[in-house]
Amino acid sequence: MTAIPFTKMDGLGNDFVIIDNRSGNVSLSEDQIVALGNRKTGVGFDQLIVLEKSNKVAVKILFFNADGSKAGACGNGSRCTGKLLMDQIRSNFIQMEAPDGRILTASRETEDGLVTVNMGSPRLLWNEIPLAKKTDTLAVSGVLPELPDPCCVSMGNPHAVFFVDDVERFDVAKFGSQVETHALFPDRTNVEFAEVLAKDLIRMRVWERGAGITEACGTGACATLVAAVRRGLSADKAEIRMDGGSLWIEWKDQKDILMTGKTHCAFTGVYNG
Repeated sequence: MTAIPFTKMDGLGNDFVIIDNRSGNVSLSEDQIVALGNRKTGVGFDQLIVLEKSNKVAVKILFFNADGSKAGACGNGSRCTGKLLMDQIRSNFIQMEAPDGRILTASRETEDGLVTVNMGSPRLLWNEIPLAKKTDTLAVSGVLPELPDPCCVSMGNPHAVFFVDDVERFDVAKFGSQVETHALFPDRTNVEFAEVLAKDLIRMRVWERGAGITEACGTGACATLVAAVRRGLSADKAEIRMDGGSLWIEWKDQKDILMTGKTHCAFTGVYNG
């Protein structure tokens, strides 16, 4: 494998390897992605982000999970990428093309350094998520008898959000792995377990599709707020508190989702395979 320069970043402990392939010189197989993601013999990541040329805006971003599979969206990864690119061009604003062609806008307030990404509108129909059968996505029955019915949302990737009484003691690994691969989700799903603490504060833990338990999930935080608003459990702007820290999510006029939080650049390097 040719030596590949990369940047290692994280958003609230949700970590990423970012590779700039706008020159078109990098080609990675699924096995190579898995090797790169190995935390002992590779670099390690929750998701790999590959930057490609875009015919629409500054850059197109592609996401891959640690198991080598493609991901349709990644909120924290989009914020980290936005921060990296804004630093490169010395701007507080940039647009990025998501894998499905949507345009994501990243911006930051110079006073606090927090990065906001407009994630676009959530998708709420059963076939947009997708689910295996037509059903009301507000309360999807028949997932697991031990769990309450989830609210399902797509943020460019599928999410099943379960509201529980004590999320701190909840067995995320056990139930997250079962829900991810449930037959109701033909593309598998990300799984969020959430406890509403106040109208503007939700505690959430996450099992990510293809990655397992992670410290935080940007699209999962967005999906959780959407689910809580749809259920009448929260305001349309709230703090989503995850294991790695908090994101502030706003479902503006119940149209676009705005996601705000910290980013961190750990190091740069060259991967030799």
